[in-house]
Amino acid sequence: MSTTDAVAFWDGVYAARPAVGDPQPNARLTETVTGLPPGDAMDLGCGDGGDALWLAGQGWQVTAVDISAVAVERLAALARSHGLGDRVITVRHDVHKAFPPGVFDLICAHYLHTPCELDRATVLRSAAHALRPGGRLLVVDHGSAAPWSWNQDPDIRYPSPREVAADIDLAPKTWTVERADAPHRIATGPGGQTAEVTDHVLLIRRTA
Repeated sequence: MSTTDAVAFWDGVYAARPAVGDPQPNARLTETVTGLPPGDAMDLGCGDGGDALWLAGQGWQVTAVDISAVAVERLAALARSHGLGDRVITVRHDVHKAFPPGVFDLICAHYLHTPCELDRATVLRSAAHALRPGGRLLVVDHGSAAPWSWNQDPDIRYPSPREVAADIDLAPKTWTVERADAPHRIATGPGGQTAEVTDHVLLIRRTA
């Protein structure tokens, strides 16, 4: 799938969803970040914007990145309506081509899955290199498919957090894996339906 097709696909996904007036943050983000001193954060694949808005509300300066213009335009409007326009910068960017510029204390990538061409390992490795010393990269992947997911392939395999860490292939002298597990939670779909799902959680800290 070409870049043009990828943009059209994700614009279509978000355009088909009703705009969310108060999107909620992901549970793995709030449990990881609560208590950390705020700094500069990147929300990689910001989607509906719940994570970016929550981080901004906690005092973080957030760069919210997505390939979909629909997603980033909605988030920019939400940030302004929530009084957070000065803390959320929205950027439409294709990480397949290049990683966004900047240096960050936190980079989060929640459910960065796509049917489009994407070298995830290279993207996440670039994210790790964009961290300041002491900064953290939080990668949360699907470990199972919710009933409302766009991807219902019965043969899909979900790499474990340790496998994802191995693919990123970071030098242990510079980066430390602080968390790699597969917790369960009850997720709520866009229509209000619920289901138990598995998250694959990887938290990496830049130590030098």
